[in-house]
Amino acid sequence: MNISEKDILHVIDTVLKIETEVKKQMVGQKELIRQVIICILAGGNALLEGVPGLGKTRLVNTLGQVMGLKFSRIQFTPDLMPADVVGTNIIIRDKSDSGMFKFQPGPVFSNIVLADEINRATPKTQSALLQAMQEKTVTVANTTYKLPQPFFVLATQNPIEMEGTYPLPEAQLDRFLFKLEVPFPTLEELEEIVTMTTGNIQLELQAVTDSEELLKIMEIVREIPVAKPVLDFALKLVMATHPETQYAPEIAKKYIRFGASPRGAQAIISTARIRAVLEGRYNVAFEDIHYVAYPALRHRLFLNFEGLSEGLTADTLISEILKESGK
Repeated sequence: MNISEKDILHVIDTVLKIETEVKKQMVGQKELIRQVIICILAGGNALLEGVPGLGKTRLVNTLGQVMGLKFSRIQFTPDLMPADVVGTNIIIRDKSDSGMFKFQPGPVFSNIVLADEINRATPKTQSALLQAMQEKTVTVANTTYKLPQPFFVLATQNPIEMEGTYPLPEAQLDRFLFKLEVPFPTLEELEEIVTMTTGNIQLELQAVTDSEELLKIMEIVREIPVAKPVLDFALKLVMATHPETQYAPEIAKKYIRFGASPRGAQAIISTARIRAVLEGRYNVAFEDIHYVAYPALRHRLFLNFEGLSEGLTADTLISEILKESGK
């Protein structure tokens, strides 16, 4: 597939229309909205972390409506079971009173699945999403079912230090393309939020695209070229998060226990392509790698005891590694 200027302009126009509609329901959070859309167009899952009340659920719900996709919401609680997520076989009786099993699909059979407060469920239930997130399929009683396309899990979680939460295991964190931190609004934004949500004015949302068009856009952005030096930079960036490699700077050797997996490199390249398009470029630049490095890597770095005790964050280390790169 050869991409043209028309294709690029179509992608940009569609994203701008999506953002315009989303802003009818969301105040501020411009960067967050853009990053969630980039993640979706890359075909990945996003984890949104922030304290309660910042509009995480509202954002995901709004995106489902604006993109014209089938949307479902799962409220994760400690007593939620895996069958409540993926579905189960139920007995159906006919007129002769003989029974047969029939699969009853769970809420995961949607285009966008909002896994609300995912870290409030037990690890057993959290793991029910692993196959869906990676392979876009669900297996129940030795039968594998394909999920609708496109398929995304957009999960929200409260900071894991809060009461009644279960930290997500590393294997599940790695299946999220992006981890996005939801900032607290400014005073002006807070005023606008209160005015919008406590008044009588309700703006109607319009679906500006659909699943078929999104799948075409996802094909287009995969064709954006990545020059060898830019690709090498992204790969060395991931290698630099591993303290045992020759590419690791001193700060990584001192404070990182485990580095990013190969999925981190895949996340950087796939999302950098989309960022390049949205900036009006026909190829990926170094600045696109810088932009996506934080959401693509922050949940894939695990600090050692020394790093945690000094209060460092993954973002701090990513910043230092990017500085060391000299690009």
